[in-house]
Amino acid sequence: MDEAWRAELAELIAIPSVSADPAHREDVKRAGEWVCDLIRRIGGTAELTPFGERELVLGEIRASNGATDAPTVLLYNHFDVQPPAPLGLWESDPFQLDIRGEWAYGRGVTDDKGQLWLVLKAAQRLVEAGALPVNLRIAFDGEEEIGGHTIADWVAQDERGADAAVIFDGGMLRRDVPTIELATRGLVAFDVKVRTGARDLHSGMFGGVALNAIHVLMPCLDSVLAGPDGRLPEPLRQGIAAPTAEELEAWSKLPPGAESLAEAGAQPLDGTAAEEFYRRVWAEPSADVNGIVGGKPGIRNTTLSVEAAGEFSIRLAPGQDVETIGAAAERLLRDAAPVGAELEIAWTGSNPGLVSADAPAIQLAVEAFEQGLGIRPLLTRVGGSIPLMPALTEKGIDTILTGFGLPESNIHSPNERFLVPYFASGVDTAAALFTALGRL
Repeated sequence: MDEAWRAELAELIAIPSVSADPAHREDVKRAGEWVCDLIRRIGGTAELTPFGERELVLGEIRASNGATDAPTVLLYNHFDVQPPAPLGLWESDPFQLDIRGEWAYGRGVTDDKGQLWLVLKAAQRLVEAGALPVNLRIAFDGEEEIGGHTIADWVAQDERGADAAVIFDGGMLRRDVPTIELATRGLVAFDVKVRTGARDLHSGMFGGVALNAIHVLMPCLDSVLAGPDGRLPEPLRQGIAAPTAEELEAWSKLPPGAESLAEAGAQPLDGTAAEEFYRRVWAEPSADVNGIVGGKPGIRNTTLSVEAAGEFSIRLAPGQDVETIGAAAERLLRDAAPVGAELEIAWTGSNPGLVSADAPAIQLAVEAFEQGLGIRPLLTRVGGSIPLMPALTEKGIDTILTGFGLPESNIHSPNERFLVPYFASGVDTAAALFTALGRL
């Protein structure tokens, strides 16, 4: 790794910008200011700008020809990091960039400071060559690791928009198998409270004749869960956007789902779960009960409980809508409750995000990866929920979500690391991507 590059990245890694720890609040700001300084050194403009209760790095790097009508590309990365604990498991100081063999170690070196840095170095290379063909808008945050919504709120209010967005905060399937992630699932989280009477009762006196709130809760929750075929009830399947043939072809090249289940120490939900692994986690909705409260667990008693509560969540498939699915789930819950039971239901959520595999920005990104890495990326999806993705896609901004992390990069764990050769190839690829997006 070039010594000048190493010294520069080491400065950023050294800032303990742990957003989850209030004691590091100023360090998070300091990391944001450092990023602003780098953007200015490249030749752009940037300020650490208060927005809501947090700050964003908002900036711009103009196209080399100064054309205001050049395509506009919005860049997102985050400069906060996970806490380093447990420190005793680190083999080097988490806030000191340490290169051992083919790996660079340090908290945030993959998630996401190292990738933020290589994206900006790609922009710098093109600026210095007078060859940046796009106007880069920059919006970075310092709260991704605590699930902050500031950046999504900013996108929702932003009136300038962009022709495409680029997010380097992901990873490869394995070494030399890059991916571009076209979709994220949405999420609806439910709280359900059941009441069936004025007070708990003696089961010897009222068992078999009075409603038990725990018994009521169980079929209510069952009404929104998957059936024997692993599919949710039809009302919760409205709006699913089926994967394209190109996506399915890419997924067929992935490791068998049975391997993923075995590696996680998990048992398949049903007989076809392993075979349908990728379709289910990327293109189907799912529901899971996350917690149940009722009775007096751990204490042997013969009480008929009149209060119970449960929490469950539904992962929305790309194409689905929070309001539609949330209302459908509430109807299923209420229809499953017997007369006399009172249900209190509250829910909130965020939509999925989906970019078409045929979108010009995606096709140009595929070409750029082939140029920069010599490898055609696989088109995949994300089973989790990222509020920024729908915020962008709902604005009509096609988003390229990708990155150079590896499964063995120890993200969120001690000894986080980044494969050193991917710094250079990452800069090459990001530069090729910006160049290709000039054709939008």
